[in-house]
Amino acid sequence: MEFSFQLYGARNFPPVLDILPTLKELGYAQVEGYGGLYANAPDLAQKLKDNGLTMPTGHFGLDALKDTEASMRLASDLGVKTLLCPAVPQDQRNQGDDGWKALSETLAKLGETFNASGFKFGWHNHAFEFAPTSSGAMPLDLIFEGAPDIVWQHDIAWTTRGGQDPIKWIDKYADRMVSAHVKDIAPEGECLDEDGWADVGHGTMDWQGLFNAIKAKTSCQSFVMEHDNPSDVKRFAERSIAAARKFGG
Repeated sequence: MEFSFQLYGARNFPPVLDILPTLKELGYAQVEGYGGLYANAPDLAQKLKDNGLTMPTGHFGLDALKDTEASMRLASDLGVKTLLCPAVPQDQRNQGDDGWKALSETLAKLGETFNASGFKFGWHNHAFEFAPTSSGAMPLDLIFEGAPDIVWQHDIAWTTRGGQDPIKWIDKYADRMVSAHVKDIAPEGECLDEDGWADVGHGTMDWQGLFNAIKAKTSCQSFVMEHDNPSDVKRFAERSIAAARKFGG
């Protein structure tokens, strides 16, 4: 099993790309990009090549995705095969059913364009998709109902922070789940300087059970280590891949 690393976790340790040799040394085969890294795509592509790493998945903001030609050129330059929309702005996270349905229509149209050109396109969840609307609907359901052909990168710890059982959502959308963010939640009151996140295998998430469920129920091949705010990015990268190897086999 190959593991990836979401480079967003290294943003507070600039230059971000200085982490690449360390990731390769630790055994990562892949990284996942985000918008702040794409300004100098040729340099990014060269550094990935120099360090023997690939970038099969990438996060792209919704505004950037709407320029489909530019997004596809960028993805091609970086070797990205699956483009993922990671969120909507804060002021749109409590919208009603109509707002989520409108978003799903936008995502569906984007997906048609990207899929026609040989890319996969999908959604990456946080916790806000599990806050029911006034009608009682779950935003994630509304997104997937209106965009039946997009895939899902399941950020499992955010699902848990949304008050949900991630196994139930794995069961519900197993056919869509092509990627997982592997992250952990610290015990209550711990790691407060890291926003309550923990290194994988050092928190409260049952990653052994989660890996078992993912492998048994989905065709997921992308496992991306993430920590939204590590105090020591090398520590996180090292301890997390060691744990993931133990749990994921």
